[in-house]
Amino acid sequence: MTSAFSRFPPRLQAAIASNLGWTSLRPVQELSSHALLDGKNAVILAPTAGGKTEAAMFPLLAKLMADEPKGVGMIYVAPIKALLNNQADRLGRYTEMVGLRRFLWHGDIKAADKRRFLNEPAALLMTTPESLEVMLLSAKVPHVQLFQDLRAIVIDEVHSLAGSDRGTQLISVLERLARFTPNDIQRIGLSATIGNPADILTWMQGTSHRESCIIDPPKVTSHKDLRIYLRDTIGSIATAASTKAADRKSLFFCQSRALAEDIADRMRDRGTDVFVHHSSVSLEERTAAEARFQYGTNACIVCTSTLELGIDVGDLDLVLQANAPSTVSSFLQRLGRTGRRAGQQANTTFYCEDIEPVLQAISIIELARTGWVESVPVQTRAWPVLVHQLLALTLQFGGVSTERCWEYLSVVPDFSGIAYAEFETLIEHMTQTGYLFGSGGLLSIGDKAEKVYGRKNFMELYAVFSSPQLYKVQTKANYTIGSLEQIFVDKLVPEVSSFILGGRSWTVLHVNHAERSVLVIPAPRGKKPSWGGFIPELLGFELCQQVRQIILSQDSLPYLDEQAQFVLDEYRHELAPLLKSSGWSLQFDPDRAICWTFAGGAINHTLKYGLQVYSDSKIVVDNFKLKIEGDSFTINSLKLAIAEISKPSFWQSAATQAAISINLPEYRLSKFQQALPDIYSIEIIQNYLLDISKSIEFLQRVK
Repeated sequence: MTSAFSRFPPRLQAAIASNLGWTSLRPVQELSSHALLDGKNAVILAPTAGGKTEAAMFPLLAKLMADEPKGVGMIYVAPIKALLNNQADRLGRYTEMVGLRRFLWHGDIKAADKRRFLNEPAALLMTTPESLEVMLLSAKVPHVQLFQDLRAIVIDEVHSLAGSDRGTQLISVLERLARFTPNDIQRIGLSATIGNPADILTWMQGTSHRESCIIDPPKVTSHKDLRIYLRDTIGSIATAASTKAADRKSLFFCQSRALAEDIADRMRDRGTDVFVHHSSVSLEERTAAEARFQYGTNACIVCTSTLELGIDVGDLDLVLQANAPSTVSSFLQRLGRTGRRAGQQANTTFYCEDIEPVLQAISIIELARTGWVESVPVQTRAWPVLVHQLLALTLQFGGVSTERCWEYLSVVPDFSGIAYAEFETLIEHMTQTGYLFGSGGLLSIGDKAEKVYGRKNFMELYAVFSSPQLYKVQTKANYTIGSLEQIFVDKLVPEVSSFILGGRSWTVLHVNHAERSVLVIPAPRGKKPSWGGFIPELLGFELCQQVRQIILSQDSLPYLDEQAQFVLDEYRHELAPLLKSSGWSLQFDPDRAICWTFAGGAINHTLKYGLQVYSDSKIVVDNFKLKIEGDSFTINSLKLAIAEISKPSFWQSAATQAAISINLPEYRLSKFQQALPDIYSIEIIQNYLLDISKSIEFLQRVK
């Protein structure tokens, strides 16, 4: 078979050889190049740093070189600006070496640079889903001229967008872009971790008629250095991590911003330079952390998922993890940040506070060893983004008919489960409540929508995710450390309150509510801030079932430290006999019953709301169990209730559905939720929190 490299134009071959020193392509690049040169849509799978970017860019550049586009010929979409910035030089190098140009477009790019791009478009546009939406809604952007010859879109880290509201926004915008060009836009997704690539390929395909394929070459197995330590307190975790990270470059992942701040504060002055990297730390602080890794000496960056994606932070020695991530996918992304140098092993060291994160970490490792990774959920009734896109279409066209909106939106896979009659119900509700205004058969943006989303020239409308009211935290020298949410700022007392941000402690001097700023000076100590409200973390069914298997096993695990193994053995001794019983694992105490399911958060919440139909007892659930408190449930009545909710007819009855709807918490999962009729607003909460079909499967299996 002819090599893919030989199919590239001679100029591209020469550029790759002379600029990169490559004499051949990797397997994933060979396979991808053939597929993309043949015009196929594709999902390209390869480990972190496995060459996915080149696998997509080289064949697409080859096609652009052969016939230069009029305007933008290719779009590269990344989920975060940091990844775009990180890839800018790399993709700029690739385009320049073949005589093409790339342009980076996001909120931090100067207006003058954007104007020059619009006057003389580059062949490759690098952007985010939100910035692409901004371009479509801007009267200053000549859409038809700019995108008339668009030929391909590359979606990096596609697993982080698919199945989410941001992914729905992206695919909706792509279908709108497709109307500016006669080309069938070629669609390519890149990822290291997808459990259901065929579903993601179908999702990306949309209205494209191209052939499609999955590029998934055999993985090269290698030994990993994995360790799990049990430490009782955050302080002892910080102490142990400081020792481990000394004289190394490390990333220390935490599951929340508050925990990252707490750990970073405790790690300071222990012999390791510590930086903090999360969404509430300022751009300057994050940039300093990244630069220190790329160009500086050893340090530890305590971070959240902001450094999980493929941002290159240079040669990394260690990945540390406080407690455990919630998915195998996250673990693999983080693990893949190490082991990139010759002779280095990929590694992750977990520091857990108690037995549950120990079990979670073990289960993630064991599932990863089998090659299993989570499937990305596929949406078909994405109501919040349907509201968003309706409002966006009214801004794009000024006035637009219901029929035209349906024509644009009904082709989006994420809306495919919504019937036209339901769409009309939404339009009617939004018109009655002032989010839309109807006149002469055309819809335009309503007064209510303009009031809610129209601030700062509709900046609130460009992104589907919610941005809480933020206050900038600044020093006397006007250096911005980061941001805090108003709910936390409202509790601060000037010259009394101290808090941690950027891994350092600060005392509040003054709060300026008009300018939404907090003036601070350094402090000896402070409390960790809080961000966001409480919405439970729902672990998946497969992960929780693996936890059950770990408890039932008697195996010693070589990557556990002595303390973790001892506590695991005690937990097994206490719980394993109960779990070996057939059917439900029920534990009865004088004033409560515990149902051990290990079924995951969504199934357990579903069972909770089903059982509440039969009792007013307090039922508290987590990912592993249901705890029923009170005496309204006896052993017999609980078993009868379980038998009843095991019947599909129970869940199908109108009475059950009404009871569940009334009792659901009023979670605000989207800023567009308020524009929905109650029935659809309740539906999105139910879809997040519950999984009735899988619950019925589980109940039928354990009867």
